Amino acid sequence: MRRLKKPLLVTLSLFLVLVTALAGCGKSDNGNKPAPENTSQEQKDNKEPAETSSDKWVLGEKPLEFSAYAHYQNMDFPKWESTPIGKWLSEEKQVKINMIAAAGAHTQKLSAMMASDDLPDMIWTDRNHPDVDRLYQAGKLVPFDDYLDKYTNLKTWMGDLNLLRHEDGKLYRFPNWYSSNPYGNAGYVVNKKIYDELGKPKLETTDDLYDYLVKVKEKYGDSVVPFEPHRAQDMQGLGVLYTAFGEGALYTHLNSGLRAVPKDGKLTSLMTDPVFREAQKYIAKLYREKLISQDAFNQTEDQVQEKVMTGRVAVFAGASPTDFAGEAHAELIKQDPDGGYFMIWPIHKPGLDKNKIYPGTYTSFGWNAAYITTAAKDPEAIFAFLDWYTGPEGMNVQYFGPEGKNWKGFDEEGKPNFTENYDPEEVAKIQSENTPVMFVGNTSYIDPAKYKYMAQLPFEQQDWRTRYQQTITWPTQYNVTEFTGLNPPADSEEGIIQASIDELFLEIYAKSVMAGSDAEVDKVLDQGEKDLMSLGYDRLLEWRTAKWQENLEKMKNNK
Repeated sequence: MRRLKKPLLVTLSLFLVLVTALAGCGKSDNGNKPAPENTSQEQKDNKEPAETSSDKWVLGEKPLEFSAYAHYQNMDFPKWESTPIGKWLSEEKQVKINMIAAAGAHTQKLSAMMASDDLPDMIWTDRNHPDVDRLYQAGKLVPFDDYLDKYTNLKTWMGDLNLLRHEDGKLYRFPNWYSSNPYGNAGYVVNKKIYDELGKPKLETTDDLYDYLVKVKEKYGDSVVPFEPHRAQDMQGLGVLYTAFGEGALYTHLNSGLRAVPKDGKLTSLMTDPVFREAQKYIAKLYREKLISQDAFNQTEDQVQEKVMTGRVAVFAGASPTDFAGEAHAELIKQDPDGGYFMIWPIHKPGLDKNKIYPGTYTSFGWNAAYITTAAKDPEAIFAFLDWYTGPEGMNVQYFGPEGKNWKGFDEEGKPNFTENYDPEEVAKIQSENTPVMFVGNTSYIDPAKYKYMAQLPFEQQDWRTRYQQTITWPTQYNVTEFTGLNPPADSEEGIIQASIDELFLEIYAKSVMAGSDAEVDKVLDQGEKDLMSLGYDRLLEWRTAKWQENLEKMKNNK
């Protein structure tokens, strides 16, 4: 799931609070990781002099300025200096990033930049975005291989990078929120005030959820949305509901990069999958009874956030619902200490094992990635900066602020030493404001670092997001690294088929959600199967099956 964020996680979500901070972060046993070297000032004073700038780029030794572009619809990077990390790096380390905005016209913006050969120095987007594949095919991306042994944070914390490599065997992607351990924020958030007023009923099965949403509508009418699914055109909360109907049914099955269900070593059609069909009938029932946001397919992130922030949703689900809900919880309990939000264990169909239901997924490589283009005057400097940014010092400054106030130095495991002046509210604000520019997040490092502080607090005093990551979301996310890299080249026959499939699939999906009966859902999906196959869906499934099997073989050989 994309973290923006989240679910996204992650969202995003928003996500961001994406995507927002902590959306897409993961638990990691960091005991076998080396302690960061030459990072805190105290450590620097006791170390040998660093390599000179002629040998290695060193943060702050000389100015670094480059342009960056976020290739996500309805999302632009904020101005660099408007974020705490951007302001500090600009003033203290001579790092200035010029953010390029598209104002919603991202497809047109990147196409125009490609046509004029006026590319940004860095592009941040989905890990396998077809537009980036066009840049790769045109020779417009810079490989990182020559830098990996010189700037070692990515290599140290990511580990095996083989599945990230392109067809030529080189590495062009710098992953975001990578980890080998479970992380992610997908799941269900419940409005505590409404839940208490309705008598705290059991919320475990799909039957329980339906009965609860009916009660919400009966009591609150149109003033409260019973089930808020975030952005339905991105699957989001509706995708989370799908996972309730099958043990091992995954949100990733619905994503553009897969759009299939694994069965007996092959990737098979979603349209004929009985779990998908049952889920769509349940979702359609909720929709026609107005238990789901009726504008779910066209609402904006801001509209979703406003409803959550004001407590006008009873149940909120998505790729990273913790982003908005975590922020809203803090505000709502100021007005009513007994209000706010809490998370529940994933909903499951009666008769299924609740511990085999996974509302969210994660990969070792996270959600998105940063790419350096050949437009960059000094690509090594940009990579070196990204490597610092993803390392212990960079992650700590992004999360806890500059060294000195909230943290100082590192312990024997490489985690930050938090000071007596640690200010939770300040840290939360720093994280939230920095989230939109956390473009090479290191989940393996930062989550254990965050939890080091939280672990010493009583459960009720722990950060809302961290509390539920530890107890609900991380234990219920599923590793789908094996399904990475299943997008064919955009200009290949399979790539052209995928583009057509993606467009038609969303139309079929929306029609099935808005169907007037179970029979109509079946009719929509039956016709959808025929229409998708006429576009070459079967050929795309064959191509992806072959790539999937290649991934499995690589993973097997790397063990």
